[in-house]
Amino acid sequence: MPSPSVSLPATTGRIHSIETCGTVDGPGIRFIVFTQGCPLRCLYCHNPDCQDIHGGTVTTVDEIMAQIAQTKTYLRNGGVTVSGGEPLMQPEFVAEIFRRCHQMGLHTALDTSGYVALEAAKPVLINTDLVLLDIKSYSSDLFHQVTRVSIEPTLKFARYLAEINQPTWIRFVLVPGLTDPAENVAGLAEFVGSLGNVERVEILPFHKLGEYKWEQLGLPYALAKTQPPSPELVEQVVQIFRQQSLTVV
Repeated sequence: MPSPSVSLPATTGRIHSIETCGTVDGPGIRFIVFTQGCPLRCLYCHNPDCQDIHGGTVTTVDEIMAQIAQTKTYLRNGGVTVSGGEPLMQPEFVAEIFRRCHQMGLHTALDTSGYVALEAAKPVLINTDLVLLDIKSYSSDLFHQVTRVSIEPTLKFARYLAEINQPTWIRFVLVPGLTDPAENVAGLAEFVGSLGNVERVEILPFHKLGEYKWEQLGLPYALAKTQPPSPELVEQVVQIFRQQSLTVV
């Protein structure tokens, strides 16, 4: 069972980077905090430099909130997203950021794989307006092949989000020859369609923009010969999800 791995004060955490005007990680213009550390080892990870929990930069909530305050005018129709890495490896840190964001009247979004001990996540969700849940696959064997971890914590997390009626966007990375088997896609679509709290599904076509980072870290990139999915394959997958009455983008 996954568990938080950072022993820092709740007001201090490790981050990889910050993006001040993001447009793809939640509604509107977003201030995005990319946390350091991830328990997954996804074959297509485009930020492998985020994986090491001991890397990144130690910073405080006060420092982050000061930067958010400087950009608040641009976030009026957007908000703050905490991504990663895996932000739920630092739940106290993220919970405090979101609590302070709500004090400022800002929308909050959590971008997570859901691979977390549920009790650690619950305090974060108190001040979370939207969850962006990345579900890497539905077949348990394929999920493990892609991530090197079990799918069960993610499914448990997804069911809990439905139980509390937490607004959620589901993200699925479509990798030709890996995550695209029809039974895998159909199984995931049926599961997501059963939840009742999912506002939209994002089909994310595989890309190799992060391949150079693997090379810089001296790591083998298993998908070096894999090409992005064709428009036809993307449309096929979109239609499978829409058959479950889901909004797909």
